[in-house]
Amino acid sequence: MNSQKLLTIILGIIGIISIIFLFVIINVGDEAIIAGESSGAVDTFMYISYMILLVTIALVLLFVIKGLFSGNIKKTLMSVGAFVAIIVISYMLSSGTDLDLTPYNNKGLGITEAISKNVGAGLIAFYILGFFALVSMVFSGFNKISK
Repeated sequence: MNSQKLLTIILGIIGIISIIFLFVIINVGDEAIIAGESSGAVDTFMYISYMILLVTIALVLLFVIKGLFSGNIKKTLMSVGAFVAIIVISYMLSSGTDLDLTPYNNKGLGITEAISKNVGAGLIAFYILGFFALVSMVFSGFNKISK
């Protein structure tokens, strides 16, 4: 049997089990969950989902590392380096003092300048990466039209 067919069958079985778990949680009802009457069932399903998440992450990392060493490692490392450079530049551009944090801290949220700086860096990185994605799509479109 082909490994892709086997993986498709396993994913289908996991999908069916997930649907069954979803219906069990929905049938329990919100009031029972809030009251703590069915916390055992919900906790069990949460632990199962955590295990599935860990297995998924492990498999993704395994196949990424396998693909990394079977392909052009220099090009991959250059791409990772460019991404890290964008993150560092974004962090350096973010100040963390752009926002008056008093209203948020009065609500007990505990937002500090460091958290604000991290969020700002994430937003700046998102804008930079979005710009590069847009430019690359436009450039790719022009190349296809010109050919």
